[in-house]
Amino acid sequence: MMKDVWVLDDEDNIRNLIKRYLEKEGYRVRTFSTAEELNNALVSSRPDMFILDIMLPGQDGLSLCRTIRESYDLPVIFVSARGEEFDRVLGLELGGDDYLAKPFSPRELIIRVKNIFRRLQPLEESSREKNLVYKNMTISPEKRSVTVNGEEMNFTGKEFDLLFFLAGSPNRPFSREILLEKIWGHDYEGEERAVDDTVKRIRKKIREKGAQPKLDTVWGYGYKFNV
Repeated sequence: MMKDVWVLDDEDNIRNLIKRYLEKEGYRVRTFSTAEELNNALVSSRPDMFILDIMLPGQDGLSLCRTIRESYDLPVIFVSARGEEFDRVLGLELGGDDYLAKPFSPRELIIRVKNIFRRLQPLEESSREKNLVYKNMTISPEKRSVTVNGEEMNFTGKEFDLLFFLAGSPNRPFSREILLEKIWGHDYEGEERAVDDTVKRIRKKIREKGAQPKLDTVWGYGYKFNV
């Protein structure tokens, strides 16, 4: 099935370059120069992926990602001239799936787009699987939702993917390296801290709701879903 990718960048040449390369690979592409234009388009349709610049007139890409995450669990790639570690970490913490600093190779962007869709394929297929139910927690792969005591919780895409992966093998420890490869992909160039930060956010959310299952640290190794 052909995938729809929405590209937001205030530079005409960047938008057109990304659009041209994506269309050569068979993607349907829609471009926007402001967050307002993209938000208006979301009223009537949605894509399979967003590619967002961070530095924009009006609402910036990070703020837009927050808005998107409130309603949609769709992959987001950030592209920005701001390549500092703080911006990369913040973008990923807000639910971004990848980050490319300008100037970047269009071919590298295409590879990252393909890798994200490839990683999502098993998760899409898992939507036909049954819910995972552990004590007072239910994880629904079809709805991509987590409920505790019947109350639905709000997770970013990466948070859900990591929790679902760990919960699929309860009480089995996984190393940080394996979790990075399974959830972020083998081409991810970030640090293992991404796993630690994501686990920390999941723990905080499920603890506040009184979930009985826990994410335990396996010291010097990684994490496990403890039921």
